[in-house]
Amino acid sequence: MINNFQDMQKLSQTGMDGYMKMMGDWNKSWQAIASEMTDYSKRAFEDGTAAFEKLSSAKSVEQALEIQTTYAKRAYEDYMQQMSKIGAMYQSLAKDAFKPGVFPGSR
Repeated sequence: MINNFQDMQKLSQTGMDGYMKMMGDWNKSWQAIASEMTDYSKRAFEDGTAAFEKLSSAKSVEQALEIQTTYAKRAYEDYMQQMSKIGAMYQSLAKDAFKPGVFPGSR
């Protein structure tokens, strides 16, 4: 009986260790995603502010349209690149969440 209890205790401890490691990794992944989104938001705000300053000093309608078009194109490309990067981070997070072998008895 004592052997079974010790085996059960060891199995429980192994499971808890696996769970704690998984939660630590999961937390790091969420922090990386949040940091990436914060950096992108700051960059997007700064780019928008700079474009507005340029736009407010435009001398003609053509120049204003050129500034606006350049900004829109750059903002769209940056957004798509950022969302691809964030998507890859979410994909990695999902793969890690369902990675086999974290808990005893899992494959």
